[in-house]
Amino acid sequence: MPDGAGVTVLRGLLLTPGPQGTLAPGRLTLQGGLIRAVEPDPLAPRDRVILPGFVDTHVHGGGGGDTMDGPDGVRTLARLHARHGTTTLLPTTITSPWEAVLDALRGVAEVMRAGVPGGADVAGAHLEGPFISPHRLGAQPPCALDPAEPLVAQVIATGALRAVTLAPELPGAREAALAFARAGVRVGIGHTRADADTVTGLLALLSAAGAQTCATHLFNAMGGVEGRSPGVPGALMADPHATLEVILDGIHLHDTAVRLARAAAPERLILITDAMRAAGLGDGPSELGGQPVTVRGGRATLPDGTLAGSVLTMDAALRRAVAAGIPLPEASRMASLTPARSVGLHDRGELRPGLRADLVTLDPDLTVQAVHVAGSPITGRPIAGTPTLENP
Repeated sequence: MPDGAGVTVLRGLLLTPGPQGTLAPGRLTLQGGLIRAVEPDPLAPRDRVILPGFVDTHVHGGGGGDTMDGPDGVRTLARLHARHGTTTLLPTTITSPWEAVLDALRGVAEVMRAGVPGGADVAGAHLEGPFISPHRLGAQPPCALDPAEPLVAQVIATGALRAVTLAPELPGAREAALAFARAGVRVGIGHTRADADTVTGLLALLSAAGAQTCATHLFNAMGGVEGRSPGVPGALMADPHATLEVILDGIHLHDTAVRLARAAAPERLILITDAMRAAGLGDGPSELGGQPVTVRGGRATLPDGTLAGSVLTMDAALRRAVAAGIPLPEASRMASLTPARSVGLHDRGELRPGLRADLVTLDPDLTVQAVHVAGSPITGRPIAGTPTLENP
């Protein structure tokens, strides 16, 4: 609790930093938006778990708001997801007419400058489309474009980009990828029909340039894996550097696919939501990129049955990971440290002195009890109606 000097002390089971981090009773001292001290406390309560706040690098919407709505939509989704433990997020665009994409990125940049009282920190945008394959759109509208140099320059100039999704087989993709890398933007491979060799070649080029690389929602909208044709997922899992986004909602991925990814790259998995505007609102009609969406039983689909993002929240993704047998410290890294580092955020993601005081406090069932963004408590509890999706 805070004292008169603006100091807040939190006690509970803390996740110790590092790859072998464990849960131990301790005390956090917060001041000025930062973690000032992390100390053992044998008398700390065992009925609360304090983890680094979640970092969602791929989230389109939530609470009725969407990135494509502009600043008000970004603020709405940032507040909804903060109530579920997300303290940092990248509002994510969808393939749309070019001017709508630019307007959305400018809207994200506006919110980045102003902040979101009562919401997650908006650390940049994830540009998912239009630089994707028109033959692997998934639920994206048919507005795909090749990543021509003037278009790439325009989106970089907005100052909002922190991540991009790119289909490597498109004309100009290699040049675009290097331009994004020079701008400090994580380059994700997704919505693609490339072969494994094309993906491997682009990843090697980006690695040599010192870029951060990623699989955009691994296994979804990229084909499968076979012995003589390892495909996009095989190339991404075999790469020693690329991080791998996974949507753990029990809908997008079979449990065996998750086990495969974890066996291939246990330190490189990233939990994301890929949530659309209906997240937190329960079942009913919604929309994605101007397309009608129906949410039923936590499953969001277009009229033809195509999955239309998710209604997942990061707390539910964490619970599902743990229920599937992933130890909580590892699941926490998948939700916080690994995604933060993948987009160049080194000031958060762990409980270390000097880092941002971005925290989520959970009960023994891993239900959110409290959230702090830069040391400020978020009011309100998680919205009822968001599916828990705990069962493996």
